[in-house]
Amino acid sequence: MRAELHLDSLNSLAAVRNLGILAHVDAGKTTVTERILFTTGTIHKRGEVHDGTTVTDFDPQERDRGITIFAAAVSCVWDGHRVNLIDTPGHVDFTDEVERSLRVLDGAIAVFDAVAGVEPQSESVWRRADRHGVPRIAFVNKLDRAGAALDSAVESIRARLHPAPLVVQLPIGAEDAFTGVVDLVRMRALVWPDGGGTAVTGPVPDGLRPEAERRRRALEETVAALHPAALEEFCAPGGRVSDGTLRTVLRELTLTGEGVVVLCGSAYRNRGIEPLLDAVVAYLPSPLDVPAVRGTHQGAELRRAADPEGPFAALAFKVTATATGRLTHVRVYSGTIEKGDTVWDPATGRTERVARILRVMAGRHEPVGRAVAGDIVAVVGPKSARPGSTLCTPDAPLLLEPPVVPDPVVSVAVEARRRTDTGRLAEALARLTEEDPSLVVRADPETGQTVLSGMGELHLEVAVAKVLADGGPEVAVGRPRVALREAVARGVTGFGYRHVHQTGGAGQFAHVVLDVEPLEHEAGFEFRSAVVGGRVPQEYVRAVEAGCRDALTEGPLGGHPVTGLRVTLADGSTHVKDSSDTAFRTAGRLGLREALRDCGTVLLEPVAEVTVTVPEDAVGGVLGDLAARRGRVTGSAVRGGSAVLTATVPLAELFGYATRLRGRTRGRGTFTTRPTGYAPAPTTG
Repeated sequence: MRAELHLDSLNSLAAVRNLGILAHVDAGKTTVTERILFTTGTIHKRGEVHDGTTVTDFDPQERDRGITIFAAAVSCVWDGHRVNLIDTPGHVDFTDEVERSLRVLDGAIAVFDAVAGVEPQSESVWRRADRHGVPRIAFVNKLDRAGAALDSAVESIRARLHPAPLVVQLPIGAEDAFTGVVDLVRMRALVWPDGGGTAVTGPVPDGLRPEAERRRRALEETVAALHPAALEEFCAPGGRVSDGTLRTVLRELTLTGEGVVVLCGSAYRNRGIEPLLDAVVAYLPSPLDVPAVRGTHQGAELRRAADPEGPFAALAFKVTATATGRLTHVRVYSGTIEKGDTVWDPATGRTERVARILRVMAGRHEPVGRAVAGDIVAVVGPKSARPGSTLCTPDAPLLLEPPVVPDPVVSVAVEARRRTDTGRLAEALARLTEEDPSLVVRADPETGQTVLSGMGELHLEVAVAKVLADGGPEVAVGRPRVALREAVARGVTGFGYRHVHQTGGAGQFAHVVLDVEPLEHEAGFEFRSAVVGGRVPQEYVRAVEAGCRDALTEGPLGGHPVTGLRVTLADGSTHVKDSSDTAFRTAGRLGLREALRDCGTVLLEPVAEVTVTVPEDAVGGVLGDLAARRGRVTGSAVRGGSAVLTATVPLAELFGYATRLRGRTRGRGTFTTRPTGYAPAPTTG
């Protein structure tokens, strides 16, 4: 059913759904989004990723590469509900786009390949959604492919993601013969015609009825084990859970995260989209179903409910520069904003005017007069807002928690090819880091080079290409370098350090005794105090901790950050006149630096889990190449006639791997990576 209702007539928050499309690269996220827009009547021609004609992959780089790089927001209407969608990237290099999107979403559709099941990046984004508490439904896509199996995909969801899969559909036909689904909630069949179009609803085919009844019974048993209302009906005479109770319970289990409703289809063939939209409306939350957003003001915690009449508060999650001006994409959590209103950015203390409000349709924009709580829109006017900034009314200040920005792992040296363009390059890089907080620009103090750091080789490649595409200068790029770390090789106990400094006036005195030991998980830093009898006052203990953190920025081995250690302040002493916070902070910094030299440190390099999919006749060459790159194979499987190899490989060895893999497999091999932490680097010399 296509909806003709205009978005502006939808004022009820209960009729709004803010959701993202999450998945591993090439699972079909963008195609699902495209078919949703087509099915809802928002667009009238289906675009294709391989043709570069989709709505959400509108950037030239996305169309050239055939992948989603930038999160794109779109809006549509279905069954009287406004659906705000964000199509997120699936490639690991662009996880910051996913992180910022998840921060402002109420729900999500997780898309899985019916052949591959749960893949590494789909598992990664699922965990991110867990951390943000975002309810999800699952859509098993590509059931028309050879080797597609709904049950195998569901089992991988159960085994790797650990929610209870609540399968509400049974496929009609398999692979090329996949034509529709049986709705196990309403016990009806939905069949799509070959040429596309609206599903034809009818009774369950006689040949599938026994299997449909068995699966409906299994669904009832699962929800009865998870929800008391379903259990009460299940145990009553008759032993059946009614359709109405089942729908209510499925929604509640989705909102709590105890279960995930699983649907299936083929987005490319436009089969399964209408029931997917029905499930979005039925099971995913509205802004009224999520907890009030929490913020702070002057140290006090405040909560803002999703109330259009409340004080205005919004979070900026994306900033883009367009030909018509700077767009700040915001999620409105509370209140109402109108064109011409004044907003305040508590992080910068600046007050700015909103010149325009735009409903976003990927690369196109529709002006609107106002935005209310629950809306996702773009505003023109604010110049200081960055991704993660709060915009609020000056009369009711509030600072919302920004999304967590991941640390960059790969760096390249960049410089303008012409010396006269150095200033233009600096401006272009500043614009890049404004739009993408996961990019970091710094000057190397030893070489004087400008260093651009990001989440991966492709991330940096896209960033450099964007400089030129946006009218910036031509850029010369050095070989990528990875972010190394240092870790403690062995512990040291009772390391004493005395800081004494006399200048004729007030002196400095601090004495500390430190125990240093490696952490088992080789990441992070822990500090604790074991001082007794008040020999080091508490305020000086905090200064020692601050000094130790200062010392961790440069390790003794190569000046890399130090991680994976616990420091205990075991003892110390003070001077009645010369002890101070400054003296103890200095003692903590210099004392730990010397202690690290006694401990000895080892160099750590970032490693990634690599999943390589290749034809079976190319496995030998690919395994040899992984071994040459210091890779450690951790698993192998056969899926749909292809071999899937999993290995842990140092990130530094993966530069240029895409080209090498294509050469070894005649263009038939693909791979994905997922950072997994750090491991000891080989010693040289």
